[in-house]
Amino acid sequence: MVKDLRTFPMLAELKDGELEKLSGLMREEIFPAGSRIIEEGDVGNTMYFLLEGTVEILKTTLYGEEYVCATLIDEYSCVFGEIALIDHDRRSATVRAKTDCRTFSISAEDFREYCMENPSAGCRLLMFIAGNLCRNLRQENENLMKVYQALIDEIENMD
Repeated sequence: MVKDLRTFPMLAELKDGELEKLSGLMREEIFPAGSRIIEEGDVGNTMYFLLEGTVEILKTTLYGEEYVCATLIDEYSCVFGEIALIDHDRRSATVRAKTDCRTFSISAEDFREYCMENPSAGCRLLMFIAGNLCRNLRQENENLMKVYQALIDEIENMD
């Protein structure tokens, strides 16, 4: 398990003992193609490390239509569901297995316990998650401004 986890950038700075302890809190989960791993709107409590396969990140429009907003592949050592480790709010997107997938998962409770028992490692992990969330927020702000500008341009050209 540790060998598989070493490829994830989030875990790269952990010492062998720290990673060994963390891996002991994880469980392997297999998801067949088409299965919904995370459901938008559900309360989340688990983060996943994508070891094998491809998943699609889906959002739902105000009209109830789903669209793919991102695709994650195992070659990039992706994680998903990490917001659940920080808050107990509802999931912000659906994650669907596009192919058969193998993951390791960790619950928010186990992650918090790990961070309390291993504060240095926990801090590094939380800083990595925070950095990813900040980068995503900045990207979404930029996307929102583009959509807003396109809307303004469209309204101005209606004359």
